Amino acid sequence: MSLYSGSINAAAIQTKPTGCSSLACNPLYNHSLTTHSSKFPGSYLGTSKNALTALEQGRTLYEAGRFSEAAAVWQQAVKLLEAQGEVFNLAVTLTYLSNVYQELGEWDRASETIAKSLNLIQSGDTTKIPTLILAQALNTQASLQLALGQTEAALNTWQLAEKAYTQAQDETGILGSQINQAQALQILGLYRRAQAILEQVNQKLLASPDSLLKATGLRSLGIALQVTGDLERSQAILQQSLAIASSLNSPADISAAYFALGNTARISPDPKLALELYQKAAENATNAIAKLEALLNQLSLLIQTKQQATARALLPKIQAELAKLSPSRDAVYAQVNYAQSLIELEKDNQLTTANSQNIAKILAVAVQQAISLNDPKAQSYALIELGKLYELSQQWNEAENLTQQALLIAQKIRADDIVARTQAQLGGIFKQRGDLERAIASYTEAVKTFQSLRSDLVAVNSDVQFSFRDSVEPVYRELVGLLLQFNPSQENIQQARQLLEALQIAELENFFREACLTAKPQQIEQIDPSAAVFYPIILKDRLEVIVSLPGQSLRRHTTEIPQTEVENTIDRWLESLNPFFSSRDRLQVSQKIYDWLIRPIEAELTSSSVKTLVFILDGSLRNLPMAALHNGQYYLVEKYNIAVTPGLQLFEARSLAQAQLKVLTAGLTEARQGFAALPGVKLEVEQIAAELPARTFLDREFTEKNLQKQIQATSFPIIHLATHGQFSSNPEQTFILTWDEKIKVKEFEDLLRFRQQGNADPIELLVLSACQTAAGDKRAALGLAGVAVRSGARSTLATLWSVKDQSTAELMSNFYQELSKGVRKAEALRTAQLNLLKQSKYQHPFYWAPFVLVGNWL
Repeated sequence: MSLYSGSINAAAIQTKPTGCSSLACNPLYNHSLTTHSSKFPGSYLGTSKNALTALEQGRTLYEAGRFSEAAAVWQQAVKLLEAQGEVFNLAVTLTYLSNVYQELGEWDRASETIAKSLNLIQSGDTTKIPTLILAQALNTQASLQLALGQTEAALNTWQLAEKAYTQAQDETGILGSQINQAQALQILGLYRRAQAILEQVNQKLLASPDSLLKATGLRSLGIALQVTGDLERSQAILQQSLAIASSLNSPADISAAYFALGNTARISPDPKLALELYQKAAENATNAIAKLEALLNQLSLLIQTKQQATARALLPKIQAELAKLSPSRDAVYAQVNYAQSLIELEKDNQLTTANSQNIAKILAVAVQQAISLNDPKAQSYALIELGKLYELSQQWNEAENLTQQALLIAQKIRADDIVARTQAQLGGIFKQRGDLERAIASYTEAVKTFQSLRSDLVAVNSDVQFSFRDSVEPVYRELVGLLLQFNPSQENIQQARQLLEALQIAELENFFREACLTAKPQQIEQIDPSAAVFYPIILKDRLEVIVSLPGQSLRRHTTEIPQTEVENTIDRWLESLNPFFSSRDRLQVSQKIYDWLIRPIEAELTSSSVKTLVFILDGSLRNLPMAALHNGQYYLVEKYNIAVTPGLQLFEARSLAQAQLKVLTAGLTEARQGFAALPGVKLEVEQIAAELPARTFLDREFTEKNLQKQIQATSFPIIHLATHGQFSSNPEQTFILTWDEKIKVKEFEDLLRFRQQGNADPIELLVLSACQTAAGDKRAALGLAGVAVRSGARSTLATLWSVKDQSTAELMSNFYQELSKGVRKAEALRTAQLNLLKQSKYQHPFYWAPFVLVGNWL
C-alpha cells in the first residue's frame, strides 16, 4: 500500500536552504543586508502607472517567495518599459528579473537578462546613470557568477559593486559587498584575505553610531564568522547586534539576533543555551516565517538531544503556525523541515503506517505548492524527502521514482547540493534492493559531486551547510563497504584506499570548516620501501583493513563484527591503559584489537622485511596507541617503528638533516589557568638543551607574543612545547596552554604564519609533550591531526594523554639523543619508548605508549 495516493514528487533538507528575501541582497548569507533594496527614488521608476504597479507587485511577490509569479509580472513590466524607451527603469527591472531567474534555477535566462541590464546601463550616458542602479546590477551579476562556479569572476564583480555603492554613498551596499567578497575568498581558499576584509567591516561598524543598519551589519558579520567556525567572535559580535536592536526596540532585529546566536550556541555546542535563544527568537518574531524557523530549529535540536517528550509538546504550536502560511518557497521549506523532524522523531518508535501517511500528506502539500509556484528547487527538496520516507517504509519502487524525479530537476537547475543528496539516496535504495552495481555507481557519483562541492561543504551559509557526519561521511563509508564486499578485485581495493584517503581529508576540512588541504598523491614505495601502511575502517557490520606492503598488491582482511562492539572494545582498552586496571584484562583486550588489525597479515610483514608500520586510522581508532598493541608475546613497538598520519598525501616525506637540529623550547612548570604544575618540564628542557642547540622560554616568558617573535626572528626546524594542551573533535576545544592564554588550533597557524610568509624553511618537527585528548570524545584525536596539519610541521610528536613529567623528560632526552645520531624520527621514538619499557617503574604502557608520531616518519 502506498503512503499517499496522489501524484507527488520530493527531497531532504535539514534547515532552510539558502535564499535571499530581498532583491538587493545576495544568496550567500542569511539575514542579509536588505535596506538598500528600497532606495530607488521614485523619479527613477517609470512614469507609466502600469509599469510602476507591475514593478511593485513583482517585488511583493518576490519578497513572499512566489518567484514564478514575480517573474511573470516583471516580464510584463519589461515589455511596457521597452515600449516606452525608459532605459534606466528597464535596467532595474531586468536586474530584478535576473534575481528571480536565479531563484528558479533558470541560469541561462538569468545570464542573458543581467547581461542585457548591464549593457543598457553601460551603453548609455555614464554621467546620467544612477550609480546605485549599476551597483545593484553588478551585485546580481556576482551572485550569478558565484552560483555558476565562477568564483574569481564573482569576487572581481563584487569589488566593482563595492566601488559603485561607495560612489552612491550606500553604506548598506558597501558592507554587503565586502562580506560577499570575504565569502568568495573563503571559497577560493584565501582565508587570510577573507579574515582581513571581515576585520575591516567589523572596525567600520564599531566606529559608526548605533542604528538598525549597524545592528544588521553586525549580525551579518557574526553569521559570516559563524560559518568559518570563529564562534567566540561570532557570539561577541552577535551580542553587540542584539544590544543595539534592543536599545532601538526593533523586535524583528532582536528576533534575528537571537536566532543567529542560537545557531552559534548550537554549533559550539551548547544545546541548552541554543534552545533558550531559539525560544527568545520565536517570542520576538514579527512574522510567521521567522517564528516558524525558530520553532523548527528548537524542534530539531530537541530531537537531536533526545528530548522527545518536550519535542512532541512543541508539535501543536508548529502545526498552528504552518496553517497560517500562504504558499511560498519559505512555506515549502518549512513543511519539508517539519516532515524531516517528524521522521527523526518517529525513528526510535519505528515509523507506523499512520505516522508515515501523516508525514506523506505534509510532504505532498509541500510538493503541490512548489509545483503551483513553479519553483523547481523547492520541488526537488520536497521530492527527495518524500523519497526518503518511502525508502524508510521499504516501498522501493516509489522511493526510487521520487528520488529520480528530484535528481532530474536538480540536474536541470544545476543544484549540485541536491544532486549529491539524491545520488546518495539512490545508492541506499539500490543497496537495499540488492542491486549492488547500481548502488556503487550512485554512491560513486555522489562522492564525485561532494568532492566538487568541497568549498561549499565548509564555507557556505550554515543554513545549507551539509551535516558532514549525517550526509557526507556515511556516503564514503557505504561506498567503501560495497567495494570491499565479498571477494573484491584489486581495482576495487585500490578505489577503496583512495576513498579512505579522501575521507581523511574531508574530515579535516570539516574540522577546520575550510577547504584548505592540498593533496599530493604519493606511492608508499616512493616514500619508504621498508614501510607498510594500514587503512582500517569501521563499518556498521564489520571492520575492514587494507594493507599496502612494499612492492606488492594491496591486501585486505575483514572481521565480521558490529560497530558497537568495536567501539565498546576500544573504550575498554583505553580504560585498561590506566595502571590501576588489571594487566591481564588490558593484554586480553589489546590482543583482540591486534587480531583485528595485525595478525591476519603478520607473516607477510615478517617476510617483507618491513621495519615501519604506518597507520591511517579511522574514527575512535585514532585515540588508540598502536605501539601498545600486544600479540601475546610482545608489544608492537618491540618489533616495529610506529607512525600515524591523516594520509600519505598531506605531508612531505624527507629525513631530518643533521645541520637542522636546532630547537626552540617553551614550557610551563607552574600551575596556570586551572591546570596543574609540571615541575618535570624544567628538567625536560634542560636535557634537550644538553643534546642540541636550543632557545628556551619558561613560565612567564612563555607567552604567545614571545613565541611568535622568536619564530619570526630565527628559523628553528624543531619547536618543542612542554605544556598542557587538549585535542578535541571540536576546534574550539583544541588548544595549547601558554602563560597568559590558550592558543586554539586555528590561531596556531597564525602564530607560525610570519615564518611561512618569510619563506623560511618549514618546521620539520613539532613536539607537544604534555597534551591529552578530551575525555569522552571518541573522535578527539582528530584534533591532534588538525594541529599536525595546521601547524605546517612535517612531523608532530604528541601525547594522547598526560603522562608523569619525569618519565616524559627521560623519554624526550633519549629521543633527541637518537635524532642527533641521524636516526629516523620513528626509529628514534621507538628507541626512547623501549628505554622506558625496559625500566620496571615505567614498563606499563601508560608511561611510554601515549607518544605518537604524526605525519612524516623519516
